[in-house]
Amino acid sequence: MQESLDSTEVHRRFQLIANGPALFNAVVSGIELDIFDFLEERGGADAAALGEFTGLEPHKVRVLMLALTTSGLIEKRGVDYVNHPVATELLATTGPESWQHILLSWKTIYYPAFARMTSALRAGTNEALDALEGPGDTLYARLGNDPEKARIFYTAMSAFSLQTMPGLLEHIDVKSSRHLLDVGGGDGTTAAALLKANPGLKATLLDLASSVALAEQRVPAEVTDRLTLHPADLLTDPFPGGTDHALFSHVLDTFTAEQCVMLLAKAYEVLPSGGKISIYGFAAADDETGGPLSARLSLYLNILATGRGMAWPVAEAAAWLKSVGCVDVRSVELPFEHALVTGTKP
Repeated sequence: MQESLDSTEVHRRFQLIANGPALFNAVVSGIELDIFDFLEERGGADAAALGEFTGLEPHKVRVLMLALTTSGLIEKRGVDYVNHPVATELLATTGPESWQHILLSWKTIYYPAFARMTSALRAGTNEALDALEGPGDTLYARLGNDPEKARIFYTAMSAFSLQTMPGLLEHIDVKSSRHLLDVGGGDGTTAAALLKANPGLKATLLDLASSVALAEQRVPAEVTDRLTLHPADLLTDPFPGGTDHALFSHVLDTFTAEQCVMLLAKAYEVLPSGGKISIYGFAAADDETGGPLSARLSLYLNILATGRGMAWPVAEAAAWLKSVGCVDVRSVELPFEHALVTGTKP
């Protein structure tokens, strides 16, 4: 049972929530204006230097920096502004794992949709998808019609995957696996990381044609000879055989519980005896009472992405594996509200 928070803490959270949209967008403006990178390179700068660098008039610099210091990500020391160590870690880099990519995607794709949350919840559909043009009833299908939004989205997905990757690499057991089936593998970030870490492993990436096309562009050349790209509709097309470990990484959360069981059964069917199924991704608490990352993801899925799914609790995922026939079902909780749940085909 969730413990009650004291009123002071709830008031503090309320202020963060109520003022969050403004502060979030201020942080994104700092990213778009390259302020975090500038401060990191310079070791700090005053308002005049920031104005010259960004092209903003002095009063606008003053207002933006008030917001950024309020966030705690930037500190003011005398007349100079400097990055807090957390900003240095998360935002003062443009590498593929940077939170810059994640926040830009949330601004561009996620958060505009949340303004339609009540309407979408009442309608029971992901009606916020109407803001994106083209055919398809999911965000992933419609992104195939907008290359720039697709680039922003999948760059962010890759960045978050890289942030959480150490937990997966440390705990997934592929020592006895020969050929991994990466179900819903997106742009290949996860498959590439697993192949790099396990030189004797081969993999097949199974996903929509638009995602496979991105993987073809992004997967490092050093692993392409061990990776097969297999475009398909997960729900309607058969799964390829010849694999002995099926990984569902950040994919089952986009489906209904019934569809999750069906997909796991499809994977189970093509695996040999002794083959494994691993479910990896966000996991809400079993009593479904907390976790900001899991809550945000679950809302995003239902309002925009697919109109269904959530960050499924570990106990539910474990029950699915048992229902399709898996034995020796195990789970481990990981950082970023993630979990890995694994079962074996007898």
